Amino acid sequence: MDFLKSAVASAISKGPPFPYTFGDRVDVDTSIWNLFNGTKREDGSNCSIFSFDVTANKSRLPMARNAVKKLRTLRHPGVIKVLDTVETETYIYIATERLVPLRWHIKRKSMSAETLKWGLCGVAQTIKFINDDASSVHGALRAGSIYTSESGEWRVGGFEVLSSMKDDEAIIYNYGSLVPDSGRYTPPELAKSGWDAIKKNPLTAVDAYNFGTLIFEVFNGDFMGADQAGQTKNIPPTMHSSYRRLVNSNPKARVSVGNFLEQGRRSGGFFNTPLIKLTDGVDNLGMKSEEEREEFLNDLDQLSDDFPEDYFKMKILPELLKSVEFGGGGPKVFGVVMKISKKLTDEEFEAKVTPAVVRLFSSPDRAIRVCLLDNLPLMIDRLPQKVVNDKIFPQMVTGFTDVAPVVREQTVKAVLTIIGKLSDRTVNGELLKYLAKTSNDEQPGIRTNTTICLGKISKNLSTSTRSKVLIAAFTRSLRDPFIHARNAALMALAVTSDAFSEDDIANRILPSLCPSLIDKEKLIRDQTNKTMDVYLQRIRKFASTMADTVLPPPNAVESSTATPRMGTPQPSEAASWTGWAISSFTNKVSTAVGEITAERNAASNPARPSSAPLTTESRKPPGTASASALHRQAVISPPATSARTSTSSNANDYFHDADAGPVEIDIDDGWGNMEEDSFFDAPADASKAKAIGGANPFEDNGEPDFAGWLAAQAGKKADGKPLPKGLAKAANGSGSARPVAARSAGTGGGVAGAGVKKAAAATTAKSKLAAKKIDTAPKETGEDDGWGDGW
Repeated sequence: MDFLKSAVASAISKGPPFPYTFGDRVDVDTSIWNLFNGTKREDGSNCSIFSFDVTANKSRLPMARNAVKKLRTLRHPGVIKVLDTVETETYIYIATERLVPLRWHIKRKSMSAETLKWGLCGVAQTIKFINDDASSVHGALRAGSIYTSESGEWRVGGFEVLSSMKDDEAIIYNYGSLVPDSGRYTPPELAKSGWDAIKKNPLTAVDAYNFGTLIFEVFNGDFMGADQAGQTKNIPPTMHSSYRRLVNSNPKARVSVGNFLEQGRRSGGFFNTPLIKLTDGVDNLGMKSEEEREEFLNDLDQLSDDFPEDYFKMKILPELLKSVEFGGGGPKVFGVVMKISKKLTDEEFEAKVTPAVVRLFSSPDRAIRVCLLDNLPLMIDRLPQKVVNDKIFPQMVTGFTDVAPVVREQTVKAVLTIIGKLSDRTVNGELLKYLAKTSNDEQPGIRTNTTICLGKISKNLSTSTRSKVLIAAFTRSLRDPFIHARNAALMALAVTSDAFSEDDIANRILPSLCPSLIDKEKLIRDQTNKTMDVYLQRIRKFASTMADTVLPPPNAVESSTATPRMGTPQPSEAASWTGWAISSFTNKVSTAVGEITAERNAASNPARPSSAPLTTESRKPPGTASASALHRQAVISPPATSARTSTSSNANDYFHDADAGPVEIDIDDGWGNMEEDSFFDAPADASKAKAIGGANPFEDNGEPDFAGWLAAQAGKKADGKPLPKGLAKAANGSGSARPVAARSAGTGGGVAGAGVKKAAAATTAKSKLAAKKIDTAPKETGEDDGWGDGW
């Protein structure tokens, strides 16, 4: 083998240029030619090379030259396609399309009966052309002279003795018997009378007999001699009658190959098969009418999976893609394309189908777009990531905003298919932008599918935006009026619980789930309970790992000497919900000692809400009465008819504790946590306050309004001692003035004469109080205040 290749290479180097490279040798039946696989040097395309050694076969040189001549001049789709030829004194080379001997397929039995019929039909058309149109006789028709192309089509070769009957000196008369294995295939009349008998019989008789032997050979694997002619073993029953007439021993009674072809094409004939009709109509698919195209596609649907793969890859598939793109083939044709493309390798798919798919995604045809999205799962694994991200997805996003709901819905569903091929930047940028639009779609089904889509692609979202996006989307869907949208949100929350932190679960997700517990639909209520169980288990597990408290341990000495207070819960009240609330309040208040002083220059200190913590800056006491003096004056002059005075005096008792320790806990924090006035007001006082001073005696969320009370007292006595600067500002009713609670007790200007006024002055106090507006908005100073605001 190596010697032969080296000899060929040496001959090429000495002869005329031959721009093809020899490859492996191909085994063929006994022939005057050696067959090699080859490649074209210019572009590396595949080819086959027939080589004839002149020195070794001088007696058959005329046959080789006749083959070259006929191959170059006889043009027909069923004839081997010649690329180039070269002839020297020592060799003849014929470069053709890449071929495979039919004998290989017959020995392996790799073709179905329908494919064999299809191939025989193609050969019959070629022989009919040679006999009728070219007025010639092939003379050497057999399995050894048939090849298959890369497209799977059967090609006729073996033109060594092909002769025109118009030529009196035709080569077939003298060299017909020199064809290898001619004895097995020679018709009986020629075996008896010689090749000159061709002139006495119909022109088609020789090729008709050889075509009959070819049929037997194709269906049975080999033809051993004339004894087997006429046997119908393994031959399709519908072909028996016509086949026997082909191999009739009387040449004048034989049916021609052309007539055999016509019989097979009749309705119900052996060549009237979907595959054969398909191949006949595929060339002009784009020119067919709607009815003809529909019939063509029906034939395609009738095909089984054993169709000739190579032919469909090379011939049918390109024509179908042309029809989809330019001929109006539509979704049905594209469905057939996907069926055929299953047989393609990844390289073939990328070369033949991927470019067409990219172009089709840019088509404005909605039917084509929906068909592409439906078939996307079949081809996504074969589409390169760069093609999907850079070419397909930019065209696909137009479907998110299309006016047709079916296009929007199919586009949302297709996200799950292509998500693995998109870059992180595309997923977390453009894709989320479009999903945000579809989550607010007017169609409830699209909103529901968007929620499902977000739940399934949650792992593809970046960790920095995942929690924010999912919580916003799912909690909004919980309020959707469409029941299935709400159910989808609950199920999505259940399966994406790992994407959220414990803080998000406790502060954002669980509060959003609670309204669904009393949803009008039982389906939603049941699913909400399941989803909440998932999150509550997560929270309980996390809470079990937390410390019992973050406060420092109490001082043992102080706790042993502390005098129990009236509001401190006893051990028996430890489990009471009111016990811990009052205990927390009294513990904070009991730590407040010393004199409460107003600021010397109220304008220099910006106003703040009453619930904001006190600053620790040192303040200079004003030149007015001390806190203790104010306290004594308030007690000495009891207001008989004013609920304000009574309430203020009681509140004053809470703050006056000479035994309390240093200030460590901010009083306002405790107020910020309390929302119930009933914790602190006695029932009798509360009823009086409701009757005289209004529904809520403490306008600052339960905080004693000393500023309002002082303002009322100041209005009763115009010639009284003027209030200090800090209190005067609070009494003017300015909305921006800081309401003073405990610290107001430190100023005593207008308080001394409060007890000597008559009960009729209460009306004036009430009107003044109604005009007073105090900013009660708490300042966000800690977690307690924020928790209170949230609830």
